Amino acid sequence: MQRALIYGLLTAAVSFLLGYFVEPWMGWVLFYLGLSLHLAMHYRNFSRLERWSRKPVLDASLEGDGEWDRVFRRLYRHEKELLEKIELRERDIARLIAAVHAMNDGVVLLDGLYQIQFCNKTAERQLGISSATDRGAAITNIVRQPEFVDYLARGDFSRSLVLRLERYFERVLSLSVITYADDNWLLQVRDITQTDRLDSMRRDFVANVSHELRTPLTVLSGFVETLLEIDVDRESRQHYLQLMGEQSKRMQSIVQDLLTLSSIESAPPPEDEVVDMASLVDKLRRDAEALSAGRHQIVLQIEGQGDLHGSESELVSALANLVSNAVRYTPSGGCITLIWKVSSQGAEFAVQDTGIGIEPQHIPRLTERFYRVDRGRSRDVGGTGLGLAIVKHSLNRHQATLDITSTPGKGSCFIVRFPSARVSDV
Repeated sequence: MQRALIYGLLTAAVSFLLGYFVEPWMGWVLFYLGLSLHLAMHYRNFSRLERWSRKPVLDASLEGDGEWDRVFRRLYRHEKELLEKIELRERDIARLIAAVHAMNDGVVLLDGLYQIQFCNKTAERQLGISSATDRGAAITNIVRQPEFVDYLARGDFSRSLVLRLERYFERVLSLSVITYADDNWLLQVRDITQTDRLDSMRRDFVANVSHELRTPLTVLSGFVETLLEIDVDRESRQHYLQLMGEQSKRMQSIVQDLLTLSSIESAPPPEDEVVDMASLVDKLRRDAEALSAGRHQIVLQIEGQGDLHGSESELVSALANLVSNAVRYTPSGGCITLIWKVSSQGAEFAVQDTGIGIEPQHIPRLTERFYRVDRGRSRDVGGTGLGLAIVKHSLNRHQATLDITSTPGKGSCFIVRFPSARVSDV
């Protein structure tokens, strides 16, 4: 401003002197020319400012004369600071959105009419919605479960809704609705399928333990009452005591297996000792022959050489359980093949039999505690229903997997696969 004032005063002074000492009209011409140049400069800078204001960009070449240059520099600094703040805010928003997408729980933002405004990737997978295509759509048009529609219609969100989606047979969700920002809603979706399955397994476990112990306890209490109330002969007493002893041993077996399973679950990682597998599988063969007592053909096949790192006692217990099951459930005259195979991918121990086989619907549940394909036959062969559960936990501690294939009436094959990290070359 000061520079423009000096320029104006200087132009007026020169014009006055020229008009006073030469000709008046020459002074006026000079004054008007100076004023016109001054106004043209301002008009040029004002035009540049007007064009920039239509589409503000961070332009370091935006500069002018005099006070205009200071104005342009201040605009440049302001625009630069504003863009930095916007960039920082966008980064914060992007991080927030990325964090929401990374959450294990689904998040859906709804407006007052329960229309979808945003959802994270977890919610997309859980509810089958899309943030890109379903924005603005009513969520009840996508999730059409009657209980969910009624839940939103009632408007009582003091309790969560447990929803079993029809489109996902094994998926159980817990839905909570929370109000935020006046009349907007946040729908939180939590997948509780595993928790629900564990609760179901816990209930089944308690029921199965009660059932398994009730039968021998009933037999014991019945015989005790009989012996206390009725005078029986020596032979009958011996018979009753023998039956009582069998039931007591059965309860001891159940309790012992429960303790074994509990100790395996809570035990530290297995020892990293080298287990001589050639000796171990030969011992399993001999145990199978002793248990079979000549009723089956026992075959041992070994392919490759290698031992395992782990706990020998746990491996013996797990693999021997598979072998004893094959002997128990294979009719006389059948064949049981034990296979130990070592390769660059790892190691396998397989037990293949020609027994009664297993129906396909039972195979996924065989390692559950107390699960039985045939309860009557299991008791006849002396099983407690916990053997394969113990096998599963022992193998998990050695990073091994158990694969089961079976054909009813033709036999079964139980394959234990150990990772290459567990194999020790001989």
